[in-house]
Amino acid sequence: MSAPAPAARGLRRFAGARPPRPETCELCGVAVAEDGHRHLVETERRALVCACTACALLFDRPGSATGRFRAVPDRYLTDPERPLGEGAWEALQIPVGVAFLFRNAALDRLVALYPSPAGATESELDPETWQRVLGAGRLAGLLEPDVEALLLHRAAGDTTCHLVPIDICYELVGRMRMLWQGFDGGAEAREALRLFFERVERRARVLAPDPAEAGRP
Repeated sequence: MSAPAPAARGLRRFAGARPPRPETCELCGVAVAEDGHRHLVETERRALVCACTACALLFDRPGSATGRFRAVPDRYLTDPERPLGEGAWEALQIPVGVAFLFRNAALDRLVALYPSPAGATESELDPETWQRVLGAGRLAGLLEPDVEALLLHRAAGDTTCHLVPIDICYELVGRMRMLWQGFDGGAEAREALRLFFERVERRARVLAPDPAEAGRP
C-alpha cells in the first residue's frame, strides 16, 4: 500500500533536499537551529511544524492538548519488565523489521507506519490485535495521542518496544527513503538504522518496577 498524503506531509521536514534558506519557526518566523529545535503536530493535517522554544512552550501548557497544535514531547521510555512475546511481530503483520504505531485522536484508532523505499507505508491495525499484542503494556497506557509513538524494532529474532517522540519516527522514515538501495536497503541504510537505535537506547529511561508485579512468580 502506498503512503497516504497525510503521512507524506509528516515527512516534509526530513525527506529530500533541504531548502537553502535557514529553518524558521512556522508560527512566529524567528530563525531556529537546523537541528535540535522543537516540533509541533498540526493534528488536523497530521503534519509536523517547526517551532522555536517560546512557541513550543505555549503548547506544552495544561489545556493545550485539544487545540490545533500539540507540542511533541521529548521523552523516551522502555519497559523491560514487559517484553513483547515471540509471536508479536507475526501477529502485527508488519512485513519489515521496523515500525511505529500511534493513536490518532481525531479518528480514535491506532495507525501503524513502517519505512519503505517510497517513504512511510501505512496500514490500519485491527483493534483486537493491538490490544492483544501491545495494549495491555504500560508503555501503551502512557502513550500521548498524535505526538508519541511506540517504536518497534525486530533484530536477531528479538523485538524491542520504546515510547518515543513521533518526530524521530518520521526522521527515520525520511533517512531510510534517502539511503535505501537494492532489496535489503544496503550497507549505508543498515548502518544508519543501527546508529539510530543506539541513540534511542541511550536516551530511553527505564520505567520503575511495577508494584503490582511484586510477588508474582
